[in-house]
Amino acid sequence: MKKQVLPALAGALMTTALAGPALAGMAGDQAIAHFNAIGNGQVEAITHAYTDNTILQWIGGPLDGVYDSKADIKVVWQKFTKAQGTLKVEVSNLRENANPKGATVSANVKFIGKNTVPVRYVLTYRGDRLVNEVWQIDPNLGKY
Repeated sequence: MKKQVLPALAGALMTTALAGPALAGMAGDQAIAHFNAIGNGQVEAITHAYTDNTILQWIGGPLDGVYDSKADIKVVWQKFTKAQGTLKVEVSNLRENANPKGATVSANVKFIGKNTVPVRYVLTYRGDRLVNEVWQIDPNLGKY
């Protein structure tokens, strides 16, 4: 009996391991929607979950800096989406960590269009609000 149960269990675990982002919770789903809004150049959709005090830390590239208000962050996304146009979005290694106070989502995201922009992303959610965002351009991600 054990010989039949173990292969079935191993198969179930393998299926779960390969499912990746499909197993994301609410914050993971919000992050994927956020990445797709960036790829589609939808500034209103990108910024809808921000609070007035959300912080965006953009590390690397011409928009490098710390932006600490929804209004300032919106200007950054307007510049980015205007310069890049529509982008294909590839997400890998998405991880969500959550407790009752909030959730953190990290992922490797490649935005592919005129240029390929490889980004190591970390998002912090409090409820359904995005309170902190780290966009780190990471040329090493472009090598996978």
